[in-house]
Amino acid sequence: MADNLKNIQPLEGFDWESFENNGKSAANIAEETKAYEQTLNNVTANEVVMGTISALNDREVVVNIGSKSDGVIPRAEFRYNPDLKIGDNVEVYVENQEDKKGQLILSHKRARQEKSWDRINQAMDNNEIVQGFVKCRTKGGMIVDVFGTEAFLPGSQIDVKPIRDYDTFVNKTMEFKIVKINQEYKNVVVSHKALIEAEMEAQKREIISRLEKGQVLEGVVKNITTYGVFIDLGGVDGLIHITDLSWGRVNDPKEIVELDQKLNVVIIDFDEEKKRIALGLKQLTPHPWDALSEDIKVGDKVHGKVVVMADYGAFIEIAPGVEGLIHVSEMSWSAHLHSAQDFMKVGDEVDAVVLTLDRDERKMSLGIKQLKEDPWAGIGEKYPVGSKHTAKVRNFTSFGVFVEIEEGVDGLIHISDLSWTKKVKHPSESCKVGEPIDVVVLDIDKENRRLSLGHKQLEENPWDKFEEKYSQDSIHEGKIIEVLDKGAVVQLEDGVEGFATPKHLVKEDGAQAQLGETLEFKVIEFNKDAKRIILSHSRIFEDALRAEAKKNAPKKAAKKKEETPAIQNKAAGTTLGDLDALAALKQQMNNEA
Repeated sequence: MADNLKNIQPLEGFDWESFENNGKSAANIAEETKAYEQTLNNVTANEVVMGTISALNDREVVVNIGSKSDGVIPRAEFRYNPDLKIGDNVEVYVENQEDKKGQLILSHKRARQEKSWDRINQAMDNNEIVQGFVKCRTKGGMIVDVFGTEAFLPGSQIDVKPIRDYDTFVNKTMEFKIVKINQEYKNVVVSHKALIEAEMEAQKREIISRLEKGQVLEGVVKNITTYGVFIDLGGVDGLIHITDLSWGRVNDPKEIVELDQKLNVVIIDFDEEKKRIALGLKQLTPHPWDALSEDIKVGDKVHGKVVVMADYGAFIEIAPGVEGLIHVSEMSWSAHLHSAQDFMKVGDEVDAVVLTLDRDERKMSLGIKQLKEDPWAGIGEKYPVGSKHTAKVRNFTSFGVFVEIEEGVDGLIHISDLSWTKKVKHPSESCKVGEPIDVVVLDIDKENRRLSLGHKQLEENPWDKFEEKYSQDSIHEGKIIEVLDKGAVVQLEDGVEGFATPKHLVKEDGAQAQLGETLEFKVIEFNKDAKRIILSHSRIFEDALRAEAKKNAPKKAAKKKEETPAIQNKAAGTTLGDLDALAALKQQMNNEA
């Protein structure tokens, strides 16, 4: 059998290609393929085409787009259309002509998005008004479905007036204007407020064109701010500034009006170009100054409430819209005034005296110190010269101490009147601010409302006694308490001080006396009028040397006269030396004298 098969030979000229193609020639096959391909749609990836639903179930929808194969789309992409059925034409997006399994990949949701995006851009370009369905709330606003695309509606763009309840807009279909598109992130922002504003703008122009200054209109309180109140005049807003709400002081507009309140207002001013309208409420009532009683005059006592405080004074409202100023200088007879806050605060009720009154300028000045007697009235009888009192130290200057005997009565203690004996360099050495100090009235200056006072005058002048005790050439023990370029200050008994120049501070051993040393000093000058004592330590031993030299001088002279003939030549050198020493001593004594 095998040998027989080996002997079989193929037929010559057999058309194997025709056999494999069912008897069809290559030309016939090419022609049939061309005809088949012409029956198919030429689709490319990333484009939107129309297709027909050929089958569907609860999970999938089969769509024929005329390609080699059908595409399968999840039924969830058609949730918006519960009536979907076989034979319906739908738009699909070709994501891929075939995947690894040869399956055509389609998306109905993507097709809707692409078409919606194109429609949104077209509406934006043409400034169209579009319909949108408010789906839900989100942070800062609402989510709106526009042409199948979710757009964001900011809370500030819902209405021209503040929205208090966003939920009232959910599940509503409204008109919107597309105001912003982000092409990269496919974000869309819409506004309903823009449509209202455009409509209101036309209304504003018409309303403002009919306005006149002084015209009274009815309006509704739309918004209250710290600086004023916005009034809706029926399509156009006006502002009542806080200063135009009432003739009196207003701290918070809510004290005068409340939201949604209807009230009459007067037009104060308006700007057609800027569409600003200034309104007034207080102008509908007479000015309080015009109704102020004619009986009020300068010198009258009035009662009021502190409404404004400043460093320089306080404004007192004696009637709604009628205020007077109490300057800080009119709050106390004292000259030591720093700030009005030291005397009163906002809300205090006070009595005052009318000092000036100008009805034309609508100004009034008040005072409260006038309710008390002027302490300088009868000052001479109350504080006569020579009388003693206790005062309070207020402040210092380089030349003295300012004190206050009572409120409004001040005096000056000159630095020279602080102590009889101590040399005061600065008043702060003898007293402190706020401390009491005893004084004696030396002089009264009514014109300048100032007393000249003394402190040392409370004691007798000790210099009357010092004149005898510290007489010239008297010797006293003293302590060096201060060293200066020109000498040293020496503390003596009785608290009195003396002064010694450098040459009078040389000790017997030639050393200079130092700060803190206690030595004996001789008075070489005493001046009662100038209260000056000049001292010398050196003069003590120098005077002793002079006395010793004077005592020995006659004996040496007699001895010299007796011995001169016998030893004149022998002791010539020694005699000359003694003469030189005496000459030097004499010269020193002359210099010191």
